[in-house]
Amino acid sequence: MFRLAWPIVALQLLQVTYNIADTFWLGQFDTDALAAISLAFPLIFLLISLAGGFTAAGSILVAQYTGADSDTSAGRVAGQTLSFVSVLAIGLGIVGYVLTEDMLAVLPSQQETKEAVIPLAADYMEVFFLGIVFMFGFFVFSALMRGYGDTKTPMRVMLASVAVNVVIDPILIFGVGPIPQLGIQGAAIATVASRGLGSILGVYILFWTDAGPDVQLSHLKPDLGVIKDIVRLGVPTALEQSASAFAMVTLTAMIVLFAPPVVAAYGLGNRIASLIFLPAMGLGRATNTMVGQNLGAGNAERAERAVHLAAAAAAGILLVVAVVVYAFPDPLAEAFVNENIENAQATIDFSSEYIRIRAFEFAFIGLLQVVLGAYRGAGNTKTALAFSLVALWIGRVATVGVLAFDPIPLVGTIPFTTFTGYGLGPRGFWIGMALGNIVGGIAAALWFTRGTWKDAYIDEAPRGAPAGGEE
Repeated sequence: MFRLAWPIVALQLLQVTYNIADTFWLGQFDTDALAAISLAFPLIFLLISLAGGFTAAGSILVAQYTGADSDTSAGRVAGQTLSFVSVLAIGLGIVGYVLTEDMLAVLPSQQETKEAVIPLAADYMEVFFLGIVFMFGFFVFSALMRGYGDTKTPMRVMLASVAVNVVIDPILIFGVGPIPQLGIQGAAIATVASRGLGSILGVYILFWTDAGPDVQLSHLKPDLGVIKDIVRLGVPTALEQSASAFAMVTLTAMIVLFAPPVVAAYGLGNRIASLIFLPAMGLGRATNTMVGQNLGAGNAERAERAVHLAAAAAAGILLVVAVVVYAFPDPLAEAFVNENIENAQATIDFSSEYIRIRAFEFAFIGLLQVVLGAYRGAGNTKTALAFSLVALWIGRVATVGVLAFDPIPLVGTIPFTTFTGYGLGPRGFWIGMALGNIVGGIAAALWFTRGTWKDAYIDEAPRGAPAGGEE
């Protein structure tokens, strides 16, 4: 399990490096641009998540067929996943580009945020959606290889992609020589170009090397039987990811009621938290593969042992991290914000408070990610959906609404807030964000002990494909 997990953690670290690079360089460029990516990312993720669930479905099926020693079926599923998700990505890119301004217009922004931040968010989103189809190749490649049990190859591809991004990001943001200063659009172009490189490398590896499942070009031709399996497993996961994205959009609609320093602190704190949660995400995805392959091989007891080990490791590691972060939040925030730009100190102060409060949830996010990974690996994607909804909408969104705002909004005198009275303002927002994973982690773990997740999803071959023969 740890051999599977460490490359996933490294890959996720590299994945976050994209966001960290944008956050760092835009934090040196302009706090309004930093706030803009805080608004843009949830809306982008909302559309990406619609296709991402089907990528996860491909990973689940490949894992179980690999465990059942059916490499041809795993290859057929991989090809169908790639072609199906690519078509979805093209459609989502078109929809996202056309609806960018409409999506941002829905956010009930505070006036200063509306004038200074929203136009920058639109610039970032439009470039991103134009290039989104070039990014999905790597998402599919990484998920399929993870299901197969090869997590090192995607890590190496991601390393090459991130290296390109780190080099060209500041060049395009600030401009060098004949290259003009593109600001936030430069950050978007750098991300799309470098991720596109990862997609090209990933597709090449799947079809023209011996790594991963045995995928043939003929496997790209639509096979309704396999597509039904992908859809059946993928829809709950797509709904889960979409619900997560919509929760982020809802929270974004709430945070923009505050002034730009609070919005920027929210985005900065989320980026830092996403970096800290990498061990949990890695162990959760390794658990997905371990459970899938062991159930495919008929070894439910070993699958359960893997879950217990991963949950203990993830919670333990993040508990140690939580103590350190709680004690020293200021250096984390200060590392990303140029103290000489406008509102820098206010952004740092709000970010430090946000990070310290969220430290209380760290161990619980480890528990939640591992248990959700177990449900997905078993093909119980509806169960994973249910507990994600509990964590996001009951534990987080509802709690933020109650704690952060008054029943009646009143313009007050607290710096950088628009609400006073009984509401806790930004601090209530931070507390609500932390409670979501605490509630979700406890609920998902208690349900897991019932043991109803232990049946494999697959039979012997993809539905609609020949069982035997070439198997």
